[in-house]
Amino acid sequence: MNNTTRVRWLLTIVVLAWSTGRTSAQTKWALTKGGQAKSQDTASIQKTEKAAIRQAIQAYVAAFNARDADKLASLWSPEGVYISRLEGADSQGSQISGRAALTAEFTAQFAESADVRLNVATESIEFISPNVALERGTATLIRPDGPAAGTDYRVVYVKRDGQWLIDRVTEEETPVIHSHYDQLKALEWLVGDWEDRGGAITIKTECHWTRNKNFMTRSFTVVVGDQVDLSGLQVVGWDPAEKVIRSWLFDSDGGFATGVWEQQGQRWTVHTTATLNDGRKGSSTNIFRPIDENSFGWQKINRLVDGEILPNIDEVIIVRSSSPE
Repeated sequence: MNNTTRVRWLLTIVVLAWSTGRTSAQTKWALTKGGQAKSQDTASIQKTEKAAIRQAIQAYVAAFNARDADKLASLWSPEGVYISRLEGADSQGSQISGRAALTAEFTAQFAESADVRLNVATESIEFISPNVALERGTATLIRPDGPAAGTDYRVVYVKRDGQWLIDRVTEEETPVIHSHYDQLKALEWLVGDWEDRGGAITIKTECHWTRNKNFMTRSFTVVVGDQVDLSGLQVVGWDPAEKVIRSWLFDSDGGFATGVWEQQGQRWTVHTTATLNDGRKGSSTNIFRPIDENSFGWQKINRLVDGEILPNIDEVIIVRSSSPE
């Protein structure tokens, strides 16, 4: 096992919730012949056992941060098995079995990784049977001279002689969620439902984040009287290659447009090129001017269609019709 794999392996191994002593209340799980539980109900028993496991987690973390390899290994069952499915392991996962092998591994890790500290976060504890429990959670190793490393883990505990011991551990890479929210958050004020009323024409816009906040979607409808005259969808996102905010718009007439967003002080300008449904080419500049949290100004200038200059659209005030999600 190379150093990188050992550090990753250690990350989850240490994360498990393990017991260091007998539970504070000795309880009975056996059922009577008639199937009736004894006086202490199951919910109360499980509450007591969960508390014992959580206390054991704290004891395990303390032993790890004290760099006590013998103590850590003693919190495993004699047949305890660690399985790693981290990057670099084979399809079955790399395994370490038994207290002697675990002690050797912990000792090697502590010799190679000075001042590494462990944090764990338990997500759930479930009881498979009165003497078997399953814990799920995440573990983080914190290094003073490098980035923290995290994994997701599952640990099976067995209760022997009143003590919860680790019997099997499986760890996997923590999924990395990539998001461009930092690049887009300056436009977050657009999220919500908006409306522009002018005589018989009403324009409604709904803006929402997509999953992981990598894009914003802006759907719009143009209502004339009581009929929808035009609708469409705009997607706004970060272009990581060109380092700019871009948008892509598609309307119900068959036209489409792309835009590049640029912040200028408190205003946003969107330089747009479009293809109309009849194949003609157009361009324009849209200007968004936030006024307050419930209104902004919008106008369109520099309008061209196939080289023909079109009149500018004067600023109109768009108002919020509902709060953002």
